[in-house]
Amino acid sequence: MKKISVKKIMNAFLKKKRKSKKYEIRKYGNYMKVGQSQMTYSDYLDYWMKEYFEINYKYLTTKKYLETFEAIKNELGKYKLCDLTPYILNQALLKLYQNSNSKEYLRNYQKVIKSSLRDAANYFGFIKNNPAVDLQIPRFLSFDIRKNDIKHIYTQDEIDKILTRFKKNDTFTCAFLTACYTGMRTGEIFALTWDDIDFKKRIIKISKTVYSKKKDYNGRWYLGPTKTECSCREIYICNTLYKALYNYKCKQNLLKKKYGNKYKKYYLKEIKNKYGKIVEYKIIETKYKRKNNIQMVFTKKDGSYSGTDIIKYPYEIIHNELGITNCRFYDLRGSFATKSLYNGAEIKDISMILGHNNIETTANYYIKSSKKARIEANKKFEATTHSKTIENTIKYH
Repeated sequence: MKKISVKKIMNAFLKKKRKSKKYEIRKYGNYMKVGQSQMTYSDYLDYWMKEYFEINYKYLTTKKYLETFEAIKNELGKYKLCDLTPYILNQALLKLYQNSNSKEYLRNYQKVIKSSLRDAANYFGFIKNNPAVDLQIPRFLSFDIRKNDIKHIYTQDEIDKILTRFKKNDTFTCAFLTACYTGMRTGEIFALTWDDIDFKKRIIKISKTVYSKKKDYNGRWYLGPTKTECSCREIYICNTLYKALYNYKCKQNLLKKKYGNKYKKYYLKEIKNKYGKIVEYKIIETKYKRKNNIQMVFTKKDGSYSGTDIIKYPYEIIHNELGITNCRFYDLRGSFATKSLYNGAEIKDISMILGHNNIETTANYYIKSSKKARIEANKKFEATTHSKTIENTIKYH
């Protein structure tokens, strides 16, 4: 019997393994080139969210996109990635427009389609070209859609009426005035801790935002990073807001003494992603004093923290009882920007206070023209464009 060396056996085994590996690589390559493009858009959106979006984007952005997913799946989910064309995508947007959806809704729908298919082409390589490159929202918006997009600018009379109605609700009125005098985002205001407010330097340090997730035995409120890096900023506390926050804190300290051990305490628990990096903190109630205890600014009398829910009931009253309809707490941000501009502030400074990366965002989405401002603009122009020649001409004898 012929003896076979161990070396020959190993070489034959390795050769077979190399062939098998090459076959698997070639098979996987073909799958990537052809197989993945056969994936339905609905399946791809789920894959994209899990493998890319949840890792690279903040929770609030992810949540916002998820709300649009179902509408996209209903309209475009049945198509294979390789079958999607610019015509099909534009027809889907047109159908949404015809169903009288708001411009903001259409814009979100457009964003999800464009970014998801961009990554399908450029990041994953599932398709050769992105069919959504030139996807546009229909320009011929109806009067109803334009009406829905109008933001509310609070008048002084409305502000006074709201503060009078809720004069016994210190938490709400102080939060309302904080939004009114700083233009902060809703999540930024209710994420504030007393460590963020420096009464000596008269500044509010903004470095986080609060949001709600599915409730469990530890609650549902989380602190995450601000919307953008530019959103981390410091805002000057004017005299009126200084008095409001200082007096509110004094009263809160009295309530702590009154409730004693029954006054609610909270601490922050680190939440890490699968790579071991901290992505957010959960606000958890505790009975004990800890090193990582936090003192939230806007709480109920007994120290209970309920995040942005604090404004829900007051705004039902504002809409139904006070008759100030189509207004939101968030509209105080636009009111701050608009009034600041009309009172002589530079738009660049307003943009910095609001935490925007560029002034275009401030100008396009937060500054609103009012009838009073337009009349004033005309009067100012008239004052600079006046002469005897004009006076003599318009007599028309």
